[in-house]
Amino acid sequence: MADSEIGTPVHSTPTTPGTPGAPLFRAVQVNGDNHGKLSKLNPCQCFAPFDSWNLQPSVSLWRKVGAEFIGTFMLIFAATATPIVNEKTGGSETLLGLALSSGLAVMIVILSTGHISGAHLNPSLTISFAVLRHFPWLQVPAYITAQVGASICAAYALKGIFHPFMHGGVTVPSGSYGQAFALEFIISFNLMFVVTAVATDTRAVGELAGIAVGATVTLNILIAGTSDGASMNLVRTLGPAIAAGNYKAIWVYVVAPITGALVGALTYTVVRIDGDGPRPAASFRRQ
Repeated sequence: MADSEIGTPVHSTPTTPGTPGAPLFRAVQVNGDNHGKLSKLNPCQCFAPFDSWNLQPSVSLWRKVGAEFIGTFMLIFAATATPIVNEKTGGSETLLGLALSSGLAVMIVILSTGHISGAHLNPSLTISFAVLRHFPWLQVPAYITAQVGASICAAYALKGIFHPFMHGGVTVPSGSYGQAFALEFIISFNLMFVVTAVATDTRAVGELAGIAVGATVTLNILIAGTSDGASMNLVRTLGPAIAAGNYKAIWVYVVAPITGALVGALTYTVVRIDGDGPRPAASFRRQ
């Protein structure tokens, strides 16, 4: 049957749903007069094509920083509130609840602010992107300032809401510092390996980036949550530590996530398939 006949799919390249740059649903062309004619289906706009994600000069720095502040506040508020509630209620949230709370928060923030700021939410990610030349160094101080400020604001907001504040959701090691450092290094490696894949490689299925990163955070907390709190993020620990006045092993949660993220990003860069070059700026941002 000819392609011009009714109901015949219109093929384009690439034609496989989920392929970077392809719509999730293929369009159907129906020919004929406008009278009684079905309109062409638009591709699903739930996620933009992956290869269109990059930082655009049309978005001012203050808007990016504002979105980064709000996104980080949402993440730290959720990730810190859950362990406080868990402690107050005698463990009702469970480890799975703690993991899902942070994983869902990451996914939601990526999907809601990624098109504005890139949704780094983590100084380790921002620094790693800058080291790999996927993010401008000039914007790094502004992003990290927003992330740290949001973390402190979220922690003090929780301190004002919950009475008593309990331990404030601070991530501290339950075992040795060496064990905590190793776990933080490895789970930060895991996180940044996945982030680098979905944020810099045009062959990755970027439409599912928020789900992939959120799932990685959830998995990491299930692995390390009972041992060291599974921070993976300097500001996840710093804000609550300041609000609670508890700086136990703070250096572990500063050094391990940054070094683990750097190694994870470099490792993916080494193992990635040669071909298309990386995009000029790494982020969860689309045109």
